[in-house]
Amino acid sequence: MGIEPIGIVTLLIGMICLLRGSGPTVIAFAIFPVLGGAAALLIGSTGIQPGHFFLVFLLLSTLWLHGNPSFVIDRAFRSQPFIWLVLLVVYGVLAGYFAPRLLQDTTTIVPLGATAGASINGTIPLGPVSGNFTQAVYLIADLVTFSLILAIASTSQGFRHVTIGLLAFGAANVFFGIADLISPGTPLADLFAYIRNSTYTFHADESVAGMRRIIGSWPEASSFAGVSMAVVGYCGTLWICGRHSKVSGILFVVSCILIVRSTSSGGIAGLPICLAILYVTSLFRSGGSTGTRASFAIVLAFPIAAVLFVFVLILSGDVYRLVYDFIDVTILSKPTSLSALERGSWNASGISNFFDSYGLGVGLGTVRTSSFAVALLSNVGVPGTMFFLLFLLTGVLLPRGIPRSYEADVGLATRNGCLCLILGALISGSTVDLGLIFFVMAGLCSAVPLGVRVPASLPA
Repeated sequence: MGIEPIGIVTLLIGMICLLRGSGPTVIAFAIFPVLGGAAALLIGSTGIQPGHFFLVFLLLSTLWLHGNPSFVIDRAFRSQPFIWLVLLVVYGVLAGYFAPRLLQDTTTIVPLGATAGASINGTIPLGPVSGNFTQAVYLIADLVTFSLILAIASTSQGFRHVTIGLLAFGAANVFFGIADLISPGTPLADLFAYIRNSTYTFHADESVAGMRRIIGSWPEASSFAGVSMAVVGYCGTLWICGRHSKVSGILFVVSCILIVRSTSSGGIAGLPICLAILYVTSLFRSGGSTGTRASFAIVLAFPIAAVLFVFVLILSGDVYRLVYDFIDVTILSKPTSLSALERGSWNASGISNFFDSYGLGVGLGTVRTSSFAVALLSNVGVPGTMFFLLFLLTGVLLPRGIPRSYEADVGLATRNGCLCLILGALISGSTVDLGLIFFVMAGLCSAVPLGVRVPASLPA
């Protein structure tokens, strides 16, 4: 076991935050998941990310120094989404231990984690793999994160701290994206040597259509684009609702540009859907005495801009050819690439594992896929998928708070952020774990600060 330089930095920041109070601690915790390619601690071939390492400091702050354990437990057990998430975690952990042993050698899998003896196409007979343990740890960390954020955001001050923390996460993601874009040949390249120290395979020097791909602080472009889509959904909604509009507006626009510049097929294909979600949000958020200028401007300007863009493509052959070539390289030709064929074979294998396990799944962390939906079905089967969908319905999709209030607008922003992140995972997600930042947003979305009235049609 060894601690890396980024781990020392995480440790120092954690100790300072504990001394400063709960606010700085939760804001720092919301930022650290951006270091998705870093390892704060190395235990053999397994790396512990700074976000998971900093979770210890959030626990100490919330349950001991600056919080009340009974309050955290009370808020958690009063929450429906917490119960469904507990059931998902329990089923996932049990399935991850028993399924690969009970169904051993009954089918072949594309394993998650380092496994010896794989065939030419990367498959091995079903059996326990290292991913069973690591994914169980990640899912338990997700549950702890959701519980703590739910309790912290149950106070008005804590609610604002988490809101600011998510904005800071978006700013950090944009910073690393821009830094990666301009880093070749500059001292910034040395910065990434410290935050790309995990055991993952990094795709930092790949190019598409003569453009170097952006991966930011993540292992690959698809990971960077997927997280940036969550930033687009969250910051774009805050800007539409007129909340923290100067910061959120800038982060929204820059994140959109970075997604396109990353040349990630999933990001480029998913971004229009994210923008469509934001446009629908603008339709419902405009009008009335509490409507915002941003939402009204988007409702009017977006159709006009779309028509003008189509006219430019029709009238200018050079622009049309430039746009078409870019879309062709990043999306249209992608299904015939070697990586797409490989990822397609992962999904085909995962679907086969789902049926071979009679719909129960072959165990959490057993199978590698290229779609979050296939990962759910193949790893935790129908029961785990139902638990997640119920968690999503009760924790993310149901509105909370007084409509068009600050709490309701932030809840709408986190809802859109979660949906955009899931959209990216549906395109290229390889595991059941959606990451800490998803559960930070889900915890904030599920929280109702004390003293805030809830609509009568919803449970308090």
